[in-house]
Amino acid sequence: MATKVVMEALSPTMEEGRVVEWKKQEGDTVAVGDVLADVETDKAVMELVARAGGTLLKHIVAAGATVPVSDPVAIIGEPGEAVDGGAPAEKPAADAKPAPAPPAPPAEPPSEQPAGAKRAGREGETGASASPGAPAPTAEQPAAPVTERPAPAAPAAAAPAPPQGGRVKASPLARKIAAERGLDLQGVAGSGPAGRIVQRDLDGLERKAPPAAAPSPAAPAAPAFQPSGSGEPFEDVPLTQIRKTIAKRLAQSLGPIPTFYLTSEIDMERVADAREALNALGQGKVSFNDITIKAVALALKQHRACNAWWQDDHIRYWNDVHVGMAVAIPEGLITPVIRYADQKSLRQIAAEAKELAGRARERKLTPEEYTGATFSVSNLGMLDIEEFTAIINPPEAGILAIGRMAERAVVHGGAVEVRRRMRVTMSCDHRVIDGATGAEFLKTLKAMLENPLALVW
Repeated sequence: MATKVVMEALSPTMEEGRVVEWKKQEGDTVAVGDVLADVETDKAVMELVARAGGTLLKHIVAAGATVPVSDPVAIIGEPGEAVDGGAPAEKPAADAKPAPAPPAPPAEPPSEQPAGAKRAGREGETGASASPGAPAPTAEQPAAPVTERPAPAAPAAAAPAPPQGGRVKASPLARKIAAERGLDLQGVAGSGPAGRIVQRDLDGLERKAPPAAAPSPAAPAAPAFQPSGSGEPFEDVPLTQIRKTIAKRLAQSLGPIPTFYLTSEIDMERVADAREALNALGQGKVSFNDITIKAVALALKQHRACNAWWQDDHIRYWNDVHVGMAVAIPEGLITPVIRYADQKSLRQIAAEAKELAGRARERKLTPEEYTGATFSVSNLGMLDIEEFTAIINPPEAGILAIGRMAERAVVHGGAVEVRRRMRVTMSCDHRVIDGATGAEFLKTLKAMLENPLALVW
């Protein structure tokens, strides 16, 4: 019996999936556990496996299609088994005869037309058609040739033309019209009383051409503008699953969550010196982001109110610290999670962060690796961003936005010095975190980064 393959929920938040590529084609033999297709979820590209063995009889959807969870995508069964829409069409019987074609409608009897009219119709097949209702020419009365439109008839010559150079007799209206049109009334024969020129005498007269001006030296013509490009003014790109999820989560975050922001500037001189000393040991590279994640984890351990989730009818305060680390990928943003970050060394955090970020960019993370964060950090300092505000990823209650580390002239020890400083901004869900609570968390974080020995105390 044929078995339908459905789109499975391959991640906890998945509502639909896009079939990226079919790994098994129609007619292929399939065993339980074989990979049927690569499916793009809201966070990663994962494998859809077969839950039954047999032959892949049919792809219900093509590669590239987006399918809701639980909807069928393929059918597995026995070879030759009939499926919906997959049964071969029956061949016609050998003695079957084709159905006779319906008789053609009888041709209309030709109307009685003179021979000349028929010739005119054939000639009109490549020329202009005759006007409706016009009488057809006959052999005795050939069609009149098309002539140019005749010029307006000259005014009646009853009145003599005025002498050249003398006073022109014209009505006030005729003089006004002549002035507006630029007409010369000399030589115009008037049809009014006593040879006066009236309005009707000006119909059909052409404007007197002005004297030709002396030609000026021609300026070089500018080259015509030719736009470059593909010729298409825009391109519509369908939303990826991760971009759909980002849009949905951001609407959930900015809409109902009452968010406030706290910014602090941290002196990073000692951290910078400590990082250089650690990297000089040659046992792996540690970044400023790795050090900040470790400091955030230790500060969260001291401020449990910031290590929490909003759960509609209750607040969940976490005893374990799992820090989400925002990673930019071409399709959007994903947040792999460093679990138990407060218990791991800087070297362990650095190695895990590098490995998770690499697999995030390859879309190879498992759901366990990008879900379950209790707090998140987002760093744009490497892109030369001074400071910014990040959007909370619900149900988490806070996120820390990290800006670039820059040299600034500050007062230190009673003197003006140039020191490396970094600004951080914490976004807080006011339903969980109060202003003073968030400020105490940032105070602890700042103390740890300005005294890096606290990270190993």
